[in-house]
Amino acid sequence: MKAKIHPNYVEAQATCACGNTWTTRSTKATLHTEVCSRCHPFFTGEQRIVDTAGRVERFNKRWAKMGEKR
Repeated sequence: MKAKIHPNYVEAQATCACGNTWTTRSTKATLHTEVCSRCHPFFTGEQRIVDTAGRVERFNKRWAKMGEKR
């Protein structure tokens, strides 16, 4: 391998939108996520929709327009 071309691999603090934090290793010192294993519906057993940027609302609007045309 070539010398001095690889980034530094440091200990990083990862933070989720729910407030959960954990330590891992990465090329960046801090990491931010929207969903983690503590709040993701698959791991929690909850049935809820993880909506980012209003995708569900946009789909429901389009679906309602399709019903009006018929």
